Amino acid sequence: MSTLARIRNFAIIAHIDHGKSTLSDRLIQLCGGLSAREMKERVLDSMALERERGITIKSQTARLSWQHEGKNYMLNLVDTPGHVDFAYEVSRSLAACEGALVLIDAAQGVEAQTLANVYAALENDLDIIPVLNKVDLPAANVQATKKQIEDIIGIDSRESIEVSGKTGFNIEALPAAIVRSIKPPSGDSSGTLSALLIDSWYNPFLGVSILVRVKNGTLKRGDKVKLLATNTFCVVDRLGIFTPKPIDVDTLAAGEIGFAIVGLKSINLCQVGDTLTHAHQPIAEPLAGFQKKVSVVFCGLYPTNKDDHRAVKDALGKLALNDSAIHFEPETSAALGFGFRCGFQGLLHLEITQERLRREYKLDLVTTAPSVVYKITTTDGRALRLHNPSEFPDPTTIRSIEEPWVRATIFCPQNAVGAILELLESRRGEQKEMNATGDRFVLVYSLPLNEILYDFYDRLKSISRGYASFDYTQDNYRPGELVKVDILINGENAEPLSMIVHRQFAEQRGRQICERLKDLIPRQLFKIALQATIGGRIIARETISALRKDVTAKCYGGDFTRKRKLLEKQKAGKKRMQKIGKIDIPHDSFVKALRMADS
Repeated sequence: MSTLARIRNFAIIAHIDHGKSTLSDRLIQLCGGLSAREMKERVLDSMALERERGITIKSQTARLSWQHEGKNYMLNLVDTPGHVDFAYEVSRSLAACEGALVLIDAAQGVEAQTLANVYAALENDLDIIPVLNKVDLPAANVQATKKQIEDIIGIDSRESIEVSGKTGFNIEALPAAIVRSIKPPSGDSSGTLSALLIDSWYNPFLGVSILVRVKNGTLKRGDKVKLLATNTFCVVDRLGIFTPKPIDVDTLAAGEIGFAIVGLKSINLCQVGDTLTHAHQPIAEPLAGFQKKVSVVFCGLYPTNKDDHRAVKDALGKLALNDSAIHFEPETSAALGFGFRCGFQGLLHLEITQERLRREYKLDLVTTAPSVVYKITTTDGRALRLHNPSEFPDPTTIRSIEEPWVRATIFCPQNAVGAILELLESRRGEQKEMNATGDRFVLVYSLPLNEILYDFYDRLKSISRGYASFDYTQDNYRPGELVKVDILINGENAEPLSMIVHRQFAEQRGRQICERLKDLIPRQLFKIALQATIGGRIIARETISALRKDVTAKCYGGDFTRKRKLLEKQKAGKKRMQKIGKIDIPHDSFVKALRMADS
């Protein structure tokens, strides 16, 4: 048997919180990837942010070894994120594999992201192995989950494997099933080198490091290689694999996954999806790569310290190298100065990126209100694409405005259907399908994307007590009655809070933000007026009362005119202060104000 025939590349895909990282831990333990002293919980979640939030943000790899019927097999494991905002990470991981373990919580059943990930795996022509996790829980219903696998996903559940990642029950059945059911990679180790660049990251001491899947040929330490997309030549300084700890190797042959340090110092020369080949014998055509992911949520990121503009640009470049779903370009705001307009895959993706900038690069940033891309046709026939609410044209010049809609799939228990339907209707949803499988319902709705940006996911989880799951795909653009709502703080426009909303909900949203800001902005020594406006019309107002010092505390006697004189003096001082006073607004108030609960 050839070496290539003993390689198995597989990913673990699942809905969020179904136990991917825990199952990965058990497989690494079983196959001896790490010693007992080196093992820790969620070992593949290397970022502190991942461990704190309990979610996987970045795909991680591990090469494991397994003896089957007297032969040694190489198992390349790829652990993937589960949240819809990191679907691009999943798609790139699947491109490096020939098979996938579809992990399903036996207590929760098939969820929305499970279905989306299975479809992505089938598009990549991967071999699928259904795995039922958490079968040790009292609430686990194995037979009902198997029926859901057949009815909803449409794959045979007779070959499914029942395991418990927490206790390690039946984990030893997985490697044998992987060897039997997943096809080995194709390729020729003696052919012309072609390797797919599936991930990259920046090290300040080593430069750019890349994760590659070798399709054909052999990559060796010291080889001079070429990146086809950018026509860049470089030398492989170091090769290695993850077990999951990094271990140096001399070669990576066809079918293998490993990392290479190529000494590049410029992050712009390395693009995910590029093809790596030998400089002296390049291949004629590059590999297919990845379909470019289109950002669905945009916001502005501005440094609070104007001198940090260059540092923000460098940090975003390094993060974009590590997370190719981030897009950014410079922009200027009259209120906030120089910053960047950034595109993300969702609100969680935005929050994670902002937190990484704060932690890893020590940057303090102001985030503007998240927005989607609108299509505007003006009265003189021009077609505009609007990313930023501040660029909203004069309403009298707009002939039509279109907003993006998505096709949403929601899985929920029967007792939550009524409340979820009410939520969907309140967000201008249009029902497309509604099916029942046992005591679980599948709802398919068309929804405007801007209606699910802020608190939709939180509300969905709240009213379903955490049992509903949600996934969406982009659908089309439709005309809508949309207006721009500005928030004024003491008469000055708070640009980060400007947003484009449907006219039907403009007054409600404006009032909610004013009410939230009233709780979030600290009281000053003068009154602060909070107003929501459409054009020049005020649609909502709140007032933050002034802090008051008791100036009459030391007046123990005499005529009341003594006290009145002090009170009038205080009143005049507050009036003067209101004109010249500076309001100190906490930077996280903008994001918190937008995460509002429905009234």
